[in-house]
Amino acid sequence: MTEYPRPTVLVLASTYPRWRDDPEPGFVHELCRRLAGRFRVIALVPDAPGADASGELDGVDVVRYHYAPRRLETLVNHGGIATNLRRSRWKWLLVPGFLIGQYVAARRLVRRHRVDVIHAHWLLPQGLIAHRLNCVAGIPYLVTSHGGDLFGLRGRALNTLKRRVAASSSAMTVVSSAMCEEAVRVGLPPPRTTVLPMGVDMRERFIPDPTIQRGSDELLFVGRLVPKKGLVHLLDAMPAVLAQRPATFLTIAGFGPEEDALKAQASRLGIAARVRFLGAIAQSALPALYRSASLFVAPFIRDDSGNQEGLPVVLMEAIGCGCPVLVGDVAGIEDLLGETRADVCVRPGDSHALATSIVASLGNPEQARLRAAAIRKAAAERIDWQNIADGYARQLQQCVDGAGTTARRTAYPSERE
Repeated sequence: MTEYPRPTVLVLASTYPRWRDDPEPGFVHELCRRLAGRFRVIALVPDAPGADASGELDGVDVVRYHYAPRRLETLVNHGGIATNLRRSRWKWLLVPGFLIGQYVAARRLVRRHRVDVIHAHWLLPQGLIAHRLNCVAGIPYLVTSHGGDLFGLRGRALNTLKRRVAASSSAMTVVSSAMCEEAVRVGLPPPRTTVLPMGVDMRERFIPDPTIQRGSDELLFVGRLVPKKGLVHLLDAMPAVLAQRPATFLTIAGFGPEEDALKAQASRLGIAARVRFLGAIAQSALPALYRSASLFVAPFIRDDSGNQEGLPVVLMEAIGCGCPVLVGDVAGIEDLLGETRADVCVRPGDSHALATSIVASLGNPEQARLRAAAIRKAAAERIDWQNIADGYARQLQQCVDGAGTTARRTAYPSERE
């Protein structure tokens, strides 16, 4: 068995780039690659049609596991697991293979490598797999909740599983302070809970560009086209916006299961000519969109299942680029917006208030610019990737240092062969 000077962390995740510059959210990989200098990072993630083969990506050992015939491995992408299950009930048939496949692959990796700590992204299902590995092999784990798993996965049985995962973890992180309150409400008992959001590269990538002039009536939405993003309410607000500012144009960058319904809604409202659906956009193309938009609109809501954003990465990216923002006032947003929350938030689902605030922001671009600069300055220390990665490195190292590793290292004799 080859020994590595750095501790080895096994990352368990559902959402992960299928290839370089994949339009799917890439925050788990962004964290992994920033940890790779201090840990040997192995990311175990589901395979998907068209995905790259297992191998090294930015210093991370990416291992993709199969959970169904490849053309059917569609549980994760284009909307996320919860949304896909709600829209296509047949995909429940994929869930057992998804869970068993990741557990079997994780156990194989644990036998093959000396894993010092597991980082499970999402309480369910990854946290449950980490819990099981902790039981059979004594490996400590850090579990991170991103919001949907805490707010959206409800019911007595699911809450029982979440409590079990939290209780046997070495530590838990959540991406907003509001999630700490929710964790207490549902009775999660981790040894410690820390607020650590995902980050944004505010030093080189998501930065303002003073040479680019912002449009005067250009609205921008970026994100998955799923209910909790609240895009239906933005479209409902557009006729009132256009009545006062006829030149207004809305660009929607993203894809997901609601796309056809949203396009039909735009046609029904008679605004299709003023709305542009870009579809999937490569991550590298996003800064240019943020830098040219007049206003980034993120009309977040808590959807019918109780699901909502934790702390949205796209909002952090827009702030990083100095773009004025307007946001649905869901729990947790205050962590990012601070004292400016009252100025840039609207009541979730209130299309009239949304239209009024959009018109007001477009009508006073200098005030919007100054406010955006103030938000960026206040948020920079809290969400810069380097600071966030340092925080996660400390959490993982504390898990390693606090664990009794003797039992684990003798659990699988094959490790020494």
